[in-house]
Amino acid sequence: MKKVKYYYSTKTQRFEPLKVPLWKKLLRVFGLISAVIVCAGIVVALAFNYLQSPNEKRMNAQLSYLEEKYDLLKKDLHATQSQLKELEDRDNNVYRVIFEADPLADSIRMGRIKVDEKELEKRLAPFSNEELVLNLDKSMNALKNRLKHQSKSYDTLQRFIENKQEMLASIPSIQPISNKQLEHIASGFGARIDPIYKIMKFHAGLDFSAPTGTPIYATGNGIIESADYHASGFGNHIWIRHGYGYRTHYCHMVKMKSSPGQSVKRGEVIGWVGSTGKSTGPHCHYEVEKGGEKMDPIHFFYNDLKPEDFERIVKIAQASNQAFD
Repeated sequence: MKKVKYYYSTKTQRFEPLKVPLWKKLLRVFGLISAVIVCAGIVVALAFNYLQSPNEKRMNAQLSYLEEKYDLLKKDLHATQSQLKELEDRDNNVYRVIFEADPLADSIRMGRIKVDEKELEKRLAPFSNEELVLNLDKSMNALKNRLKHQSKSYDTLQRFIENKQEMLASIPSIQPISNKQLEHIASGFGARIDPIYKIMKFHAGLDFSAPTGTPIYATGNGIIESADYHASGFGNHIWIRHGYGYRTHYCHMVKMKSSPGQSVKRGEVIGWVGSTGKSTGPHCHYEVEKGGEKMDPIHFFYNDLKPEDFERIVKIAQASNQAFD
């Protein structure tokens, strides 16, 4: 049963039924709906600002993970760049120096890889942020692995270089007596007139004429293999084994300073010039062997001769004359 509302009329001085016009009813309904909409908007705004949906929570967690991962990758990148810088420095200051090559400019290194940004953006578009970070992580791991192996390779090469330095110190490379003015070479390598038999014979070394008592030097690092007195026609003579297939022979000494098994360094005095054995005057007969084969010693003076001096000494040694032994 519908409730009827009454109001007291001052005109009729009695209670009469209350009749509400339709427009007022509509206005009240509109006001109620408006109030509901406003309240709902306030609630939604508060929810969006202060409350997170499950999807937002998941996305925020993923974003936090990606940010953390990005920071780690950034640190790895900086460490990798430092390693690359070290390798570049070693390349410029060690290996290129060894091979007498000009250092590679930083501008060339940085310009080796040119990236088309539009093309790169096009390639990366199908990937999500998570996939990009994972791919970057894989690339960084691969790069670090390559750097590790490259560094090991450089360490191995460094040991090879050290061995090469030892080899270079051992290979004969100076003249056996002091000969800065190039005045002491009396006879060269090859066919020469024998001073005793006066016939052409093979002369296996160089004759350095010098006053008796002139110091004779080891021409490379090595070990005294033998030091014999008056053996055959060589007189007092010394063999030095340098390793790497090299041996040197110093003959006709008046006195020997070294003994078998002794280690000697390049430039160390091993004896003094004399005229013992089959000799026609004081001199040092000097020979170089490589793998048991006699070599022309003239090609083993590169450590103490300028290019123009080398050309001059080659001409002197090539003169066809009589040997001293």
